[in-house]
Formats: sequence, structure tokens, C-alpha cells
Amino acid sequence: MSAKTLKILVGALVVILLCASGYFLYSIKKGESVGASGYSAVFLDNGQVYFGKLKNCWGDEWLKLSEVYYFQTKDAAAGQGQNLGNQDMALVKLGNELHGPTEEMKINRQHVLFTEELTPDSKVVKAILK
Repeated sequence: MSAKTLKILVGALVVILLCASGYFLYSIKKGESVGASGYSAVFLDNGQVYFGKLKNCWGDEWLKLSEVYYFQTKDAAAGQGQNLGNQDMALVKLGNELHGPTEEMKINRQHVLFTEELTPDSKVVKAILK
């Protein structure tokens, strides 16, 4: 093997290692919360929308949503949520349900239609921070 071929192989190996380490660092960093307010809306294929602090986790298959809130009809909420000015809907924090869930959800990406980052002046963010 000539010196020129050896240099090309070493250079290619260095490029491959740099790309692999960059991908590894990116996959670790993408676990951070997103959005100017830190809150996101997650729209699921069953029509439900959840709000909270969104992180990627467990590879590319799952999302983690913490400080979870969702809309519920005012009758079903029975005064446990924040009124957003809509007479029929209340924003309810996850965790007070009969089955006693934690305030965190793990969501399979296959069921996510899309996500949106919420601005600090969003009515939902303002209600959460109250």
C-alpha cells in the first residue's frame, strides 16, 4: 500500500469518526426541552392535545412530556382546571385522575401528528404559569 493510499484511508477514517461523534452528541443534546416558553403542544392521532415540556428520549421512537396539561370539558373538570375564557373547556393538570398517574407521559411517536412550540404569551402558557 502506498503512502498516498494510506493517507486517504486515514483521512476517511477520521471523517467517519467525526461524523459518528457528531451524531452521538446531537442525539444526546436533542433531549433538551424546546420552545421559547419551554412548553409545547403535542397533537395525537386520537384527537387529544397535550401541553407540557417536551423532550426526545429512548431513541427516535418515544417523546417525554412533563408538567402535562390537557383540555377537558368544564363539566368533567369539575372546577379542577384553569378557565381560558371558553365557557366549555378547562385546562387540567395531569395527575389528579382516578387512576393516579404521575405528571409525566411517554408518547409513542407513531401516534403524534405534529408538535408546536408555544410562545411565552400563549394563553395556555399563561394559564399553566398561574
